[in-house]
Amino acid sequence: MLRVLLLGCLLLFATKAEATVFPNRPPVPSSYENEQEIAIVETAPERMKKVQQMIRREYPNIRVRCVYQTALSGLSVQGSRKELRNLAKIPGIARVTPVAVYKADITESVPFIGGAKVRGYFDASGRRLSGAGVRVGVIDTGLDYRHPDLRRSYAGGYDTVDNDSDPMESKTKEPTQHGSHVAGIIAANGKLRGIAPDAKILAYRALGPGGVGSTETVLNAIERAIKDRVDVLNLSLGNDVNGPDWPTSIALNYAARAGIIAVTASGNSGPSIWTIGSPGTATQAITVGASTPRLRIPYLHVAGREFRLAQLGGAKEWNLERTYEWVDAGLGKTADMKNARNKIVLVKRGELSFAEKVQNAQRAGAKAIIIYNNMPGSFGGMAEGAAIPAAAMSGRDGAWLRKQRDSLAGTVFHTEQDRLAGFSSRGPVTVTWGIKPDVVAPGVGITSTVPKGYMSLQGTSMAAPHVAGAAALLKQAHPNWTPEQVKAALMNTAKLLYKGKQPYHVYEQGAGRVQLEQALHPPFLIYPSSLSFGLIRSSQGHTIRKVAVTLDNQTEKVQKYVFEMPQARPGIQWRLPHTVYVKPHEKQRVVIGTELSAFTLREGVHEGYLRVRSGSTAAELPYLFFVEEPDYPRIMGFRFVKGDAPELYRYEMYLPGGADELGIVLYDPATFRYVDYIMYRQNVTSGRVREVISVKQSIKGTYKALIFAKKGKKEDIIEKTLQFQ
Repeated sequence: MLRVLLLGCLLLFATKAEATVFPNRPPVPSSYENEQEIAIVETAPERMKKVQQMIRREYPNIRVRCVYQTALSGLSVQGSRKELRNLAKIPGIARVTPVAVYKADITESVPFIGGAKVRGYFDASGRRLSGAGVRVGVIDTGLDYRHPDLRRSYAGGYDTVDNDSDPMESKTKEPTQHGSHVAGIIAANGKLRGIAPDAKILAYRALGPGGVGSTETVLNAIERAIKDRVDVLNLSLGNDVNGPDWPTSIALNYAARAGIIAVTASGNSGPSIWTIGSPGTATQAITVGASTPRLRIPYLHVAGREFRLAQLGGAKEWNLERTYEWVDAGLGKTADMKNARNKIVLVKRGELSFAEKVQNAQRAGAKAIIIYNNMPGSFGGMAEGAAIPAAAMSGRDGAWLRKQRDSLAGTVFHTEQDRLAGFSSRGPVTVTWGIKPDVVAPGVGITSTVPKGYMSLQGTSMAAPHVAGAAALLKQAHPNWTPEQVKAALMNTAKLLYKGKQPYHVYEQGAGRVQLEQALHPPFLIYPSSLSFGLIRSSQGHTIRKVAVTLDNQTEKVQKYVFEMPQARPGIQWRLPHTVYVKPHEKQRVVIGTELSAFTLREGVHEGYLRVRSGSTAAELPYLFFVEEPDYPRIMGFRFVKGDAPELYRYEMYLPGGADELGIVLYDPATFRYVDYIMYRQNVTSGRVREVISVKQSIKGTYKALIFAKKGKKEDIIEKTLQFQ
């Protein structure tokens, strides 16, 4: 508590000092302004030709790299930083967005999504469903199309990193395997069989060595997939920007309108709220969070207590049957492993990589290693090739365990399934207040194909292709269904997951865990399948919000629909349709309304599930609204790097709602003494903020930095350690 007060006082003092600090800033050299960058320019289709003409006339030094007509209405352009900033002045240009970095979403055997996979899935005519005739695009790190389990499924693709027709995984000093693992979950057809083994995979390599790409490479891949007329598109990638207006999110909405079932991972930044990233914020895409399949989970038993262990991917399975001594081995350095032989070693996360800690334990003769978090919460990771069992533990459990001296550790096993993975990113989406993820699917301990073999990995990257594979089977069974109908089938039939006696929040699981057998033959569909009533202000008093939904009868009989009244809550009065009858294979549009009393309702998030019943079948529609602007992060995606001259540094961040005041202030890491402002701006618009700043030569070394954004009465502060050379 004391530290929070100190930081608050520091910020106040720094704000007062700002007026005298900034006039002394050395100017940014003009050479930096002339350096080349790439940006995405958005414009309306009817303005495209005129905008290109004006760019050529007004800014002849700007080069148009790509023209997007399907995935996005806009251009990818390259030019000087100064000229790119000025592009926004051209009439008809809606937005100019610098490219962002995208990474493969992964925290570090046929997957389980419900139903008896052994006997297979069938359509209404009794035909076995295997994905035959369905084309699935995979935008990722490429594909090892020589793998014996992927050769039959591979049907071509493109490499938007190297701009050629060979989408093979990277084989450089930073080799990749992510795309092959994702593709195997969807359509492996060999020793391992995916969800839709007879589907054809079109691989689009948009992430290069190390699994890293850019907005431009991802947009180019989406554009090509639309032109190639894929039926399903999987993107197990993302960034840390929770914004519906990001170019890749907009592009996925275009893909859905073009008839493509777009599936994307929610991200691996959970368990906090607001952690979902683009393109998982795309309204019309199916955004997938991660749950656990049926797993045999090891628990460490020490001093009468049990602690859940998360096995690290690629390590030897945790199969210890008897009791062992354990030892605290610090950070897992070689010097910490003196007493590790034939014992379980407990080490703290940090300084060394997981692989280094495991290797040090192996060399010391340890039986197994447990890495506990150096911050609150759980985590997952990789220890590929570990010859001893390796697992992760929460920071709280590890801290307790360290205090238990002279204790023995045993292992007990519990069978678990349908728990939400701690790493799975949560919604909602900023600005639109939409519900994401839409569904969840297994993303823990998933074995699939990788170059030269197989591997078990975890992440929402593994959950999304479960849904992409399911979508391929739905498309085969119902070739005339639209992406909206496929999404509704998956959401309307999903299984709600519970944490104890209460369901997980709607912004954690959406409609629940996918159940493929039920989704293949739903008696009805309701879409949109989640209800966002937006933001309510106290000053509005009583307000009515409405959402129109479509009731889609999929049977040969007249269906009767009954909307069940949710549990009564003060300040919420539901206005639901009366009993509705829909004729066979027809649709009817109805309006769901709520009358909300902002005076009665508490501030914050309000959520739940609205049940719609027809006969013995019911669908749970997640709903959400906010009273007053929620406390979402005002600052996202902050990065700070060295510039191209001794005094120059670059920063970038994303502001979902803009800021009245934005600043970066430095203080001494030991005393919290105010040092200097290095940036301060007012009236900053929403979106990505990117700028080069010049820092005083007198500022050298390591500092703590407060980055703050204030909008109205809301203020967000993040703390970072910054180094100046």
